[in-house]
Amino acid sequence: MSLSPERPSRAEAEDAVRTLIRWACDDPTREGLLDTPARVARAYEELFAGYQVDPVALLERTFDEVEGYDEIVLLKNIRLESYCEHHMVPIIGHCHVAYLPARRVVGISKLARVVEAYGKRLQIQEKLTAQIANTIDQVLQPRGVAVIIESAHQCMTTRGVHQTGVTMVTSRMLGAFRDNFDTRRELLSLIQSPS
Repeated sequence: MSLSPERPSRAEAEDAVRTLIRWACDDPTREGLLDTPARVARAYEELFAGYQVDPVALLERTFDEVEGYDEIVLLKNIRLESYCEHHMVPIIGHCHVAYLPARRVVGISKLARVVEAYGKRLQIQEKLTAQIANTIDQVLQPRGVAVIIESAHQCMTTRGVHQTGVTMVTSRMLGAFRDNFDTRRELLSLIQSPS
C-alpha cells in the first residue's frame, strides 16, 4: 500500500488538529492544548507506522535447517493495536498466527512484526485478518496458515451502542487448516490450552 502522492506536511497536519480542537468547542491556544497538535502528529507517526513497513520483506529471511520439522508453528496472544478506519479509534486485542512449514521456517518475531505492520494502519478487522494470513501464505508457501484475531473495538464501546465486554473474533484458514478438520481441531486446542 503506498501513501498518497500528496501527503500533507507536518504543519498542515498540525493545523488540521487545531481545527478539530476548535470543532470540539475548545481553544487550541489555551495552555493545556498549545502543544497538542504537535503531540498528535508525533503520535500518528507511531500509531500508523505500518504504512512505512513492507510486511513481505519482514518474512523473506527464513531457515531451512529444521531437522524435518513439519508440525504446527503457533505464536499465541500477539498483542494487537490497530485503528478502526471508520472512526479512527482503537481496536485492541490479540492475534494468534499459525502455519505448517513445508520446507522452511521464519523467526517468530517476524510473525509478530507482520501483525504489527498491518495493525498500524487504518483497518477493519476482517481485512486485517486476511492480510496477515495471505502475506504469510504468499511468502513462506507453507502447507497451511491460520490467523485468528480476538479484539474489542472502541468504536463500539466508547461511542454508538456503548457495548463493553464484547469481543469480535475473525479467522482466516488456508491450506491444511481449511481443508483438514483434524489439523484445524488441533490448532484450536493449542490456542485454547493455558499458556
